[in-house]
Amino acid sequence: MTAPGRNGSAQASPGTGDAEHDVRVMAPDGCPITDVTGTSTPYIDYQSIDVLLSLQRPRSDTPAELTFYVIGQVKELLFKLIHEELERTRALIDGDSVAEAAANLRRVRRVVELLNETWNVLSTLTPNEFNGFRDVLGKASGLQSYMYRMVEYALGNKVAALAQPHRQVPHVHAQVQRALREPSVYDAALRLLARRGAALPESVLDRDFSRPYEPNGAVERAWADVYRGNAATDPLPQLAEALMDVAEGFSRWRSLHLLTVERVIGFKPGTGGTEGAGWLRRVAEHRFFPELWTCRGLL
Repeated sequence: MTAPGRNGSAQASPGTGDAEHDVRVMAPDGCPITDVTGTSTPYIDYQSIDVLLSLQRPRSDTPAELTFYVIGQVKELLFKLIHEELERTRALIDGDSVAEAAANLRRVRRVVELLNETWNVLSTLTPNEFNGFRDVLGKASGLQSYMYRMVEYALGNKVAALAQPHRQVPHVHAQVQRALREPSVYDAALRLLARRGAALPESVLDRDFSRPYEPNGAVERAWADVYRGNAATDPLPQLAEALMDVAEGFSRWRSLHLLTVERVIGFKPGTGGTEGAGWLRRVAEHRFFPELWTCRGLL
């Protein structure tokens, strides 16, 4: 059995129709395949494991730095996954595949939950452990994460100034600027509401997407109407709740970030030039998809 590959060519499906796969599995009588030829293994080749595990390069002799380093890289991989899934979700919404978009957002929420667990690991660092390698960070800061910035932009938090640290890295800056200018997942959802008959103003639907989104009363009322609908037959309420799942997940992310910083470094300035906990406290007050939160007061 074959299925179209990403480039349109045929590729073997993972089902039992793959005769070569069946032979490989049956040959060792169900035992692990250990007779691997060549200079690598299929697993290493498939996921570039040797390359991945060569990318951890702590700068100090403090053992705890490896925890900080690896968790930072794990977060970046999860940011990439979340961004890709958000891009796909936006395309699904634009194509009116509402139920599929809601399902995709539920996957995003699961990834965000995994992301949030990284703070539980980092919170095990004692102040002395962190101070043992803090100086080698220099001005390096998570604020400079371009993948996280693209996630925030995909969710609708368009702060153009936070794209500026990447000006000296042209290929990165181009990606971040594109994410800044593109409609967010929330913009796509609002256009969907308009296609379904919601009376939304042009100032919401046809605007400069690189500018911060301003909450609107008509949008709040439109979401309230969605919640008054029949969730059993209409996928829009499911989409609304899936968006809320993601928004709540990122609110938890920000709160956990603040708590971890307060626990590990207290109220010292951040390495990226912010005031540290004070900056994070203000960030934690922001809510993605604001009218989905406030429309509850109308129900």
